[in-house]
Amino acid sequence: MKTPTPRPAIVDLAPYPVASARAATESTGTPIRLNQNERAARPSERVVAAFARAAADANRYPDGGCGRLRARIAEVHGLDAARIVCGNGSGELVALLACAYAGGGDEILTGQFAYLYFDTAARIAGATPVRAPAGPDLGIDIEALLDAVTPRTRMVCVDNPGNPTGRMLAADAVRALRRGLRDDILLVLDAAYAEYVTAADYEPGAAVVEDGENTVMLRTFSKIHGLAAARVGWAYCPAAVAEVLNRVRLPNNITGPSQAAALAALAPEERQRVTGLRAQNDALRRRFCDDLGALGLTAYPSQGSYVLVRFAGRGAAQATGAALQDRGIYGRAMAAYDLADCIRFTVGTETEMAAVAEALKRIQGMALPGGG
Repeated sequence: MKTPTPRPAIVDLAPYPVASARAATESTGTPIRLNQNERAARPSERVVAAFARAAADANRYPDGGCGRLRARIAEVHGLDAARIVCGNGSGELVALLACAYAGGGDEILTGQFAYLYFDTAARIAGATPVRAPAGPDLGIDIEALLDAVTPRTRMVCVDNPGNPTGRMLAADAVRALRRGLRDDILLVLDAAYAEYVTAADYEPGAAVVEDGENTVMLRTFSKIHGLAAARVGWAYCPAAVAEVLNRVRLPNNITGPSQAAALAALAPEERQRVTGLRAQNDALRRRFCDDLGALGLTAYPSQGSYVLVRFAGRGAAQATGAALQDRGIYGRAMAAYDLADCIRFTVGTETEMAAVAEALKRIQGMALPGGG
């Protein structure tokens, strides 16, 4: 009997690798969950109350155009609200852009250690994902990206800062990349962790969007705003791209409570809290890197809310991950990124990071296997 058959690209598509579910189902003690780049601090009472009030109207469809939210985002960031499109997390926007601007026979180009969902989105669209070699210390190599462009390239996706590496492209480097690309190539700048960056020469991408008709900036409320469960992302686009996204996105794609929570997260008091969280993240990130350096481990400099740590080899990373889990500590294994000798740790609370550093100190004192 014949059955419906999906496209070959979908049959061959592996499910997107998510973090271990063990941390979420731990039955003893309180696990230290540093595997999903979630904000450790819960939303404020103000944000939770806004979500709850909107939930009382759950029998009604939400504002399909996210009008109030887009207006608030535009006000806060100095942007044109008409060119903002909201998505069910920035991941939905990546997939919509891929499907709208690439297809069979096309290529979507990223860096070697870029966010894995870029590849998934390319395959969903029927396009071929292409990865350009990384530069020194896992950084994004602009020249390598430009060298990898072919006549089939339709999109170039750059996460800045990069996940999982934490490496950052300065504003001048982003502009150099844009100048080196053909005008018919869409440059997608995923700035999910922009609010954590402390480097003075960083710009999340809005200025590049304003300069032409071929760049999109993506942002999210999932990270420093602490609304990962609400699933609210947004894109700032040229007007023509915004029009295309509004044609292909699902109607009512952001729930009413999620819109209300995101609106509340942009209140002046909440933005002051974000400033404090950025400073706290920076201090804890630096201290954690120093602690791991004292143990002889390589902790890559990061501008995100996470630190990528390299161990003596695949075996050492796997054994360390298992030993940490035995202690109720969950980092993110990086084998899916071809970094099998690495673990990525989200920057959590001061207590959590001290516990991880102490656990690693004890584990490093044991005989761990090395090798690749």
